[in-house]
Amino acid sequence: MTKRCVIPILLLFCGLAIAESAPAAKPKIPAHSKVFLAPMDGFENNLRDAIKAKDVPLEVVADKAQAQYEITGHSTTVKASTAKKAIMWNWHSDEDAAISVTDLKSSEVVYAYEVHKQSSAHGKRSTAEACAKHLKDDAVSGK
Repeated sequence: MTKRCVIPILLLFCGLAIAESAPAAKPKIPAHSKVFLAPMDGFENNLRDAIKAKDVPLEVVADKAQAQYEITGHSTTVKASTAKKAIMWNWHSDEDAAISVTDLKSSEVVYAYEVHKQSSAHGKRSTAEACAKHLKDDAVSGK
């Protein structure tokens, strides 16, 4: 083998070894932390219900002064077009949502998630539940 072939192969194996030894990112939100849901044009109500339904171990508070974290975000709905209804017989809307969780002491964004649901049968409820599920699985420690 020539040096041209050996060096890239060695770099590849070194990169794989480093990637495997890197620790996974640890969840940054302690379980049972108090969170405030910022107004999100009504999506905060769907998210509150989803947090409860998915058993996310966070305490939602009504007063931002009592919270350790704030969840902000937005949600949009694109209704099915006439063509989609006529050609595909699909009346379901497309839903998009994004949330971010901010530590109120440090102002650090500790978690962010974005979801797109194409032809969502349950509208904003589906996107809120996806946000809650990923919040629980990816960001909250001590499930």
